[in-house]
This record gives sequence, C-alpha cells and structure tokens, in this order.
Amino acid sequence: MPIGTYLNTSPVLGERVYLHPSAQVIGEVRIGDDSSVWCNTVLRGDVNRIVIGRGSNVQDLTMGHVSHKTQDKPEGSPLIIGDYVTVGHLVILHGCTIGNECLIGMGSIIMDDVVIPERVMIGAGSLIAPGKTLESGMLYLGRPAKAVRQLTHEESAYLKYSAEHYMRVKDNYLIGVLT
Repeated sequence: MPIGTYLNTSPVLGERVYLHPSAQVIGEVRIGDDSSVWCNTVLRGDVNRIVIGRGSNVQDLTMGHVSHKTQDKPEGSPLIIGDYVTVGHLVILHGCTIGNECLIGMGSIIMDDVVIPERVMIGAGSLIAPGKTLESGMLYLGRPAKAVRQLTHEESAYLKYSAEHYMRVKDNYLIGVLT
C-alpha cells in the first residue's frame, strides 16, 4: 500500500477508504470513511497533521502538505479537509482548512491559513492567497481568486453529488482490489 511512516507517525484510514497504488500518504494523516485518494497524489503529513473527512476525494496529481509548528505559531498550519469535499486534479493544498461539501477546481492553489467554509466552489486554476477567509455559498474564480457570485441551487446540490459520485467510483475500485 502507498503508506509511509514519518518518525513515529503513520496514516490512519477509516473504513472503505481507497488509496490508488501510485498515491503517497505519509506521516500524520487521518482519512475518514468512504474517502479516496487518487493516482499520483501526495499527502505529506510529516511536520504537521492532515485530516480528511468522510466521503471526500482527492484527485490525481494533487499535493497536500502542511506548515510546521513554531514558537510564534504553536499549531502551525495543518491541512484539514471536511466531509464530502471534491479536490480536483493537479491541486496544491498547503496548510489550509476546507469545510464540508466544497469543490476545489482543477489546478487550483490554496495556501497557508486559508479558511474555506462549507459549500464553496473554487473554479479551476484559482489561487487563494495565504490567510484569506472565504464566504459560504459562493463561487470563487481567478488568480487571485475573488467571489464572483452566489452559487445557484443546482451548483450547490452538485457539491455533494460530486463527492457521492466519487464514492461510487472508489467502491468499484475496491471491489476489484478485494476480489
């Protein structure tokens, strides 16, 4: 399995978690039930923790990392991803917090100490600068990303649908692994 220990810490996986064999999950990483980590993704919880909630998916070529704890910042910047979150392909997540039912578009960069509350959509290729706190229920686009508008009812419903779709896909992969 694509799991690595760092010092005395090893990843902890919930039930029915799928890790693609090419992924690397290292150190203090906790992944909730029914979540998935896809091809060539790296989650490196070496100098701080990474927590991924239930039913979330971290797609191909994503890099998740953290910032270490210091005297000035005793908690450092862990990476926290909520429940039913879709993280698109080729995303960089560094020491940020993502709330429940969010979608992070392909190629986006979310930097240290960013707080994304629940039900936010980040458009592909967006950059969220360090320390920003976003507003729930909004679509953000650009480099740097700006709030463009409120999510439509259909877009808001799609956030959880996207995560549930990936749960079905990962279940298909798990059937193949287990048989």
